[in-house]
Amino acid sequence: MVAKTEATLHRLQRQEEKIYRKQLSTKDSLLARTRLSEIQNKYKELEEKLKNPSSVIARSYLPHLDTLKTAFKFLDQQGVTKNVTNALSGIESFEGKLQQAEEIKKFIAERKEQLKHELEQLGLVKELKKYNKELFYYSEQLKEYKAILSDPKKIEKKAIELLSKTKLFQDFMRKNSILASLFRMPGDPNDPAYIASLAGLQTRVQVNSLIQQQLSAGGPNGMQQFQNNMQAAQSQLNQLKNKMSQYGGGSSDDIMPQGFKPNNQKTKSFFKRLEYGTNVQTQKAQSYFPVTSDLGLSVGYKLNDKSVIGIGASYKLGLGTGWRNISISQQGAGLRSYIDWKLNGSFWMSGGYEMNYRTVFNSITQLQDMNAWSQSGLIGLSKIVDVKSKFFKKTKLQLLWDFMSYEQVPRTQPVVFRIGYTIK
Repeated sequence: MVAKTEATLHRLQRQEEKIYRKQLSTKDSLLARTRLSEIQNKYKELEEKLKNPSSVIARSYLPHLDTLKTAFKFLDQQGVTKNVTNALSGIESFEGKLQQAEEIKKFIAERKEQLKHELEQLGLVKELKKYNKELFYYSEQLKEYKAILSDPKKIEKKAIELLSKTKLFQDFMRKNSILASLFRMPGDPNDPAYIASLAGLQTRVQVNSLIQQQLSAGGPNGMQQFQNNMQAAQSQLNQLKNKMSQYGGGSSDDIMPQGFKPNNQKTKSFFKRLEYGTNVQTQKAQSYFPVTSDLGLSVGYKLNDKSVIGIGASYKLGLGTGWRNISISQQGAGLRSYIDWKLNGSFWMSGGYEMNYRTVFNSITQLQDMNAWSQSGLIGLSKIVDVKSKFFKKTKLQLLWDFMSYEQVPRTQPVVFRIGYTIK
């Protein structure tokens, strides 16, 4: 998270420096030079705060993080082990960095509003769009981190489950969690803190009585009018929720730039953007080759939701020349690269460049002879079919044309059909 924040700050600083350097040649060059110096100092200050976060009160409530922190506080007070103290210190340190990241996000949003007025007057709208994109992706990345925190591992679930069964821990949670400090949980009716938290609050009976009085004053149609108003209010609330989910996923300051289509893969980590697969391709026997099956493995990197690039390798397994002459043999190997681009629905445009070694080899040193490799250029269509299975999540059917097959000696078949599976 710290590395992502620092990288974002560096990119934003370079963008702002570029903007103000363009102004140095204008009549406001002195003002631009002053602003440039101020911006450099401000970004440097933010980076220092991120590396050395001060003790801050968490403003964003994360249920699982709150539960873990409270649980470790409980164990620390019981004097269980020194490791608990270290774990609690680590949680508090991370909480401080998370809050600092939120403060930096707030600063970026404020800078965006300031730059909006300045850049629109100078006609530098393109630079403003770049700034807005950085803000959007940074906000989405913070949401991704929070989502991870909301998905505890099994061992953490078990620890909380066991602690929650003890009355001592339950009483501790009621008094020390962040949620308990905001809304006092039901507890001992003789607890002074519990009694004080109820002071000035209306009971359910009092609220119902007040509603009945208001409805009675409205006449015989008071109840019907009340229900109509409630339905209208609920409809407006749903419309507001839909708009908020469209513009930034539920946060008013995460509004996407106009006309900007976000790349949902950009907020994911490198390994989460990888997809692993396997495929099978069978070719009929020819005068020089027996029936062969290419068994391939691949790894792809998602550039965005509509395009994937990847590499792979294959092993050529010989099966003989027919049903009456089945013979398992080694027929070579292959190296692959590919790119898939989504057309519509489950159909994709696929292309690739491959090199195939179509000769039996007994050692790796034989593969170093590049003259023995043949080249293939593939282009065609793929169809993705979702599969509900324990190991595979998608089936990939490919029909490809090898436009370089006509140059190969001996010539191979130009039409290639493959069946592949994406591994979870």
